[in-house]
Amino acid sequence: MAARPSAAGTPGAKLDSPTQFLKGAGPYLGGVLKGLGIETVQDLLFHLPLRYEDRRHATPLAQLRAGEELLVMGKVVASDVRFAGKRTLRVAIDDGYESITLRFFHFNEPQRAAFVTGKWVRAYGTVRNGNGGFEIIHPEYKLADSREALPTEARLTPIYPLTAGITQPKLRSLIAQAFEVAARERGLATPLPGLPLPDTLAALRLMHLPEGDSDAQQLMAETHPAQRRLVHEELLAHQLCMRLLRRQVKMRPAPRLTELAEAQQALQAVLPFILTSAQQRVVREIDQDLRETRPMLRLVQGDVGSGKTVVAAVALVAAARAGFQGALMAPTELLAEQHAINLARWFAPLGLQVVFLAGKLKKSQKDLALMAVASGEAHVVVGTHAMFQQSVVFSKLALVVVDEQHRFGVGQRLALRDKGPAGAAPHQLIMSATPIPRTLAQTLYADLDVSVIDELPPGRTPITTVALVNEKRLEVIERIGAACRAGKQVYWVCTLIEDSDELEAEAAETIAQQLRIALPDLHIGLVHGRMKASEKAAQMAAFKGQATQLLVATTVIEVGVDVPNASIMVIENAERLGLAQLHQLRGRVGRGATASQCVLLYQPPLGRNGRERLDTLRRTTDGFEIAQKDLELRGPGELLGRRQTGVIGLKLADPQRDAPLIPALQTLADEWLDTRPELARLLIRRWVGDVEKYAQV
Repeated sequence: MAARPSAAGTPGAKLDSPTQFLKGAGPYLGGVLKGLGIETVQDLLFHLPLRYEDRRHATPLAQLRAGEELLVMGKVVASDVRFAGKRTLRVAIDDGYESITLRFFHFNEPQRAAFVTGKWVRAYGTVRNGNGGFEIIHPEYKLADSREALPTEARLTPIYPLTAGITQPKLRSLIAQAFEVAARERGLATPLPGLPLPDTLAALRLMHLPEGDSDAQQLMAETHPAQRRLVHEELLAHQLCMRLLRRQVKMRPAPRLTELAEAQQALQAVLPFILTSAQQRVVREIDQDLRETRPMLRLVQGDVGSGKTVVAAVALVAAARAGFQGALMAPTELLAEQHAINLARWFAPLGLQVVFLAGKLKKSQKDLALMAVASGEAHVVVGTHAMFQQSVVFSKLALVVVDEQHRFGVGQRLALRDKGPAGAAPHQLIMSATPIPRTLAQTLYADLDVSVIDELPPGRTPITTVALVNEKRLEVIERIGAACRAGKQVYWVCTLIEDSDELEAEAAETIAQQLRIALPDLHIGLVHGRMKASEKAAQMAAFKGQATQLLVATTVIEVGVDVPNASIMVIENAERLGLAQLHQLRGRVGRGATASQCVLLYQPPLGRNGRERLDTLRRTTDGFEIAQKDLELRGPGELLGRRQTGVIGLKLADPQRDAPLIPALQTLADEWLDTRPELARLLIRRWVGDVEKYAQV
């Protein structure tokens, strides 16, 4: 536990002291800072600027341009409060050649009274065209009696991420105190072998307190040696963390499974299709892992429909034939049930029993399933992450398959190691149908070996994608009706920008009603996230059995739903979704022999990113190309969603821009873990925090 600093504040503070003990902080501000992830004095130093503002030179008022953020200087020549629509304080300042108006909508009486005619003002903000000429709304400003008493800043002004309850000046003053503490302790100046200069403390100082024109230009361009040093350091910390987690899993023994080739042969004999060469290559890579006495940790990436489940099925058969159990974890009950049905169909001729574990089971059914799992009678268990609760006891679990990895956190992967036989850990096979560019996979999945299925099975029909403005909606509905009457089946997907099951459900119900009115002769189904699992399953079964021709759904059908006869998909508000999600949805069609179509309905006007997304979808069906474009357009945080943003948690590094650094840093991470474990943990604590906490994101 950190030592409590003296009552005087900063003089007794240490880098690991809570921020509340800094001068001018206190418990309230300490709580506010926690909301920014800042708990200790050291955390303040690693709360890096988002950008910089150049307040070093005042721009003459005659040279102002609308739309630019500028520093201006002038003498107050007029000040009044007006009530045109809302109460507004207007302050006119003049530099002897030209004037500009400063406008404030939120102000108090002391502020108003301070703008005395003849006072000098230094103000910073965005210049815009107002009714009476140039103006700045709510600038940051200082007042003085003379121009000389308002010197401009000596260096670039850092702008930090904030939250309610703290201002930029206050945060800057706390960071300045943190540097005083760091200068006394010198821990941040510890040499880190293998990383470029300057040292950490010097690099942080340059980031927070840049000097001179050269620093300014390089920082703005993100090429400064201080930035590059901290990028190296941050990426190394994340590699160390993930590789340490990998070592923790690999420390336990795992059962050797040596019958993968025989399992593949046995399964192939009952399958109605032949494994592709890409699937066979990945099976061989898995075979090498399973022959080891340490747990396999392998990610299988493949595009929508590339056949990842079949590859996993081969491994599950191998585990069962060796006398062990396998488990498959899916993110939703809908997807888990579909896996259970498919695996049961494939495995029944091989004499293997598949058990489905789900919350919707009756107590009697669940008790029977749990008994089959505990006794070893169940060779393969399929369910959601709920099957890894304490109440589920496996007899001899040797292999866990995790489907749609991006829906789970690292911690859920780690929890699986406790489900194997006493003292042993099961092998882990992770599947992802959300292709992740190699540049990002190296950072996100540094604890996993990666295999790629880069070939689609023969017989997959091409999907033609068109983007249509929403005004053509009635025309689309007419064509959909004709297609359904001709024996085709259609998905109609509703999307909302709000992340709310309730609002999405309402939107889906409204659209289903509209379509039922427009197409009264068709049977129209409905699936959304607010329905009970049994209702969703019944609707999906009706669609799969062709009792309904058109299925209105929210993005709940994004993964795993397999209806070969469905050949048309309409996606509403397509401009609101990311490329990866659009590609996932589109992958629900094109699974049969009929040529398939995807219609992207959008609401104009389209922004540049929206247009690029829709153009990319029209141009290609290659999931990896689409994922790369998505990464370029949205960045890693948005691409992976909230959970994986937390896993990456990068402050400064960019997995795409900095990809060339990764291989050397992976080597350095392994070297540190072998020879400098204490230094490795120091760096992890500095950038990531606690290893186990990191895993629970």
